[in-house]
Amino acid sequence: MKTIKTLSFISLFFIASNFVNAQNDNEAKALVKDVLDKVQSYDNFVIDFSYTLENTEQNLKQETRGDVSIKGEKYVLNLMGTTQIFDGEKIYTIVPEDDEVTISSYDETDTEQITPSKMLTFYKEGYRFKMDVLQDVKGRKIQYVELIPMDSNNEMKKILLGIDKQTKHIFNLIQVQPSDTRIEFRVTKFKTNEPLSANHFQFQKSKYADYYINELD
Repeated sequence: MKTIKTLSFISLFFIASNFVNAQNDNEAKALVKDVLDKVQSYDNFVIDFSYTLENTEQNLKQETRGDVSIKGEKYVLNLMGTTQIFDGEKIYTIVPEDDEVTISSYDETDTEQITPSKMLTFYKEGYRFKMDVLQDVKGRKIQYVELIPMDSNNEMKKILLGIDKQTKHIFNLIQVQPSDTRIEFRVTKFKTNEPLSANHFQFQKSKYADYYINELD
């Protein structure tokens, strides 16, 4: 499911000690640790982002915007007209275009189901990372860290993680696939410790009385 795979890329915004413990470039390790320390000090995150998929050989370019809020294991992701909610137990995928809600229970053993911490576990092994270029983006110093998969069959050729050196926040994430398809997530707003309502991460069935509810289990 596209929204689930999208969350996997977004979750890289919350990289943890899985990278820090790797045997890689010490400077990259220290920078990632600074990001980790700052991220862990927040109660929740609300991120607005742009999403661009581009392949110049195929003359293909798709652009859209989305947002995600994360608190612990819970999240709400809005992208491409679809909302996905994870309340810690069940995943709700809401598609207004089809007037449909799909509900599935979270299964930790299911590799297709993604949560923030599960993604961190996923990236625990199989990647090496190193410092890449430093760029000036409208006065902001963006340091890139390159993540390279060790498995040649990985669907990702490499990932570039752009970090604002002053704020220690993620600026963007670029995924390059073997087909030279380039996917970029760029943070347009990064808000922390927001006053989220008590039911922010809860599916409210009453809002979707006219929808078809597809309960998978």
